[in-house]
Formats: sequence, C-alpha cells, structure tokens
Amino acid sequence: MSTSTTPVIVEVAINGGTFPDRNPHVPLTAEAIQRDVFALLDAGASMIHSHTYDINLQGQAAADAYLEAWRPILEQRPDTVWYPTLSVDQSEGASGESIEGRFAHYPIIAGEVPMQIGIVDPGPVNLGYPDEDGIPMGFTYINTYADIRYAFEVCEKNGFAPSLAIYEPGFLQTVLAYRRAGRLPRGAMVKFYFGGEWGMFAKGHGVTFGLPPKESALRAYLDMIEGTDLPWSVSVWGGDLLQTPVARMALELGGHLHVGIEDHYDPDRTPTNMEIFEETKALCEEVGRPIATAAQTREILGLPDPQG
Repeated sequence: MSTSTTPVIVEVAINGGTFPDRNPHVPLTAEAIQRDVFALLDAGASMIHSHTYDINLQGQAAADAYLEAWRPILEQRPDTVWYPTLSVDQSEGASGESIEGRFAHYPIIAGEVPMQIGIVDPGPVNLGYPDEDGIPMGFTYINTYADIRYAFEVCEKNGFAPSLAIYEPGFLQTVLAYRRAGRLPRGAMVKFYFGGEWGMFAKGHGVTFGLPPKESALRAYLDMIEGTDLPWSVSVWGGDLLQTPVARMALELGGHLHVGIEDHYDPDRTPTNMEIFEETKALCEEVGRPIATAAQTREILGLPDPQG
C-alpha cells in the first residue's frame, strides 16, 4: 500500500491544560467532554486523548472523574481508542507528585471500562513562558530514569500501548534504548511534540521547548527512528500544526497527526475541537490519505479488538 493511501491516525487531544481564558470552547465538564467526543467520533476521529477538569486529582478521585465522563461514551462506543493523562501537580515551581501517584488511577479506570493505551513521558523538560523582560520562567517537568522504568512497567503489566511524548530529542534516545533492550511494550507510538512560538502555556511568545516545527526538525527525528518501523505522529504545542510545514510533510511521509484544543493556540482565533478536526480532515483529503477508523488504528498499533 502506498503512503498516499495508508490510513492516517488523527488523534484529538480535546482539553489538556487549556482553560476557558485561553479557549472558551474547551470541554472540561463530563457533559461537555461527552458532547465533543461523540461529535468527533461521528465525524471520524481515530483516537481521543482527554484530561479531567483537575489534573491534580489522583487515585480513586481521578478515576471517578474520568469514569463520570467516559463510562457513558464507552457504553455506547466500546471500540473507541482513547486514553487519560497522568496526574501531575502543575502549580508554580512543581515537578510532579510521586510516580506511583501519577499512575494510580490507570488500573482503576481499566478495570471499569475499555482502555488500551497508557502514557510514558521518557525524560525531563523545562516548560515555561516569558516574564515581563522576556526571560524564561516556569518549572521543570521531571521524569527520572526510575520514573520512566516505572511507567513502562505499568504499561507492560496492564497491557497498555505506550503513547510516547517526545518533547526533546533526548526523550527519543531513551525510547530507542528500551527498544534495543527488547523492552518496548506492544503498540508503542512516538509522538513528536514541536514547540510553537507561544510555548506550552501560551502566556507569551518567544519561550518554548524542543525543536521548532520545521521540515529539518522532523527530518532529524525521522533519521533517529530510521529502520525501526515505529509509528509516529506530529503536533505543535503553542501554535497551529496545520499552519506549519510538518503537517503536510508528515502525511506525505506516512506519519500521523495529533491535533486538538490541548496543544493548539492562535491569538487571533479560538476554534472548537470539531473545527480543528474538520480542517485536519480537509488536509488529509488534499494529500490523499483516508483517516483511520478505530479498527484500523488498532491494526496500525497492533492492538487487540477490545470486544473480542
């Protein structure tokens, strides 16, 4: 099958750390999450990533918040490919709670509803925004080697396919080390997070992270995974993926797309998740790649049918 006709996974990250002051259309309540997710699934979205209204919740409290939103969705659409985020303290200067606490809600959710994907953030990164003088301020999102090992073990133990967020090239080096050691769990997908000019928090432009959303940057990542056959996607945090060259380039080279209100920022517009998805769908059609169904997404990732 040629690249031009290979199904493309379009993952929609519907909320994340975005709040109404940044985009008034962000779905945060259970009802709003359900409304957006059902609409996106009906429109053909391949995968959904979701947060709760409070990322600081842990354990049973976090699980309850996710289940309130997601149980009705999965009762009607049990084939949905989706995953929650980790519990992380994002207060000023914080680096996160214990690794056990960050994952405590995962097995609880998976014991109640279909859930096949987990998260591994394979490295530390500085995340911030400019102060009044344009100087970077913020915090360090810490993921030690021990934390990373624990995250992979959670995926192995529970049969979760790891969603591998690549904020920096060093993150990918760690993933490749696990692959060489034969310890990369089934279904792993690397997701290249490019730093847009407004950064992770969109509190001002000029302070960001990682590589910029340029063709040369994507080429560098692809050189690193050459010969691995790892599925990969691209996203831009603090910008608009579709307004950069990496979106079309990814489609033309066989990659996948990660879009949605979580990472999108444009000071001149605040689109809905559906508007972002429809714009993404139009680009896929222009390039000539159909959007993967849930079944095709599981086939690409090598995941079993949750109903069979």
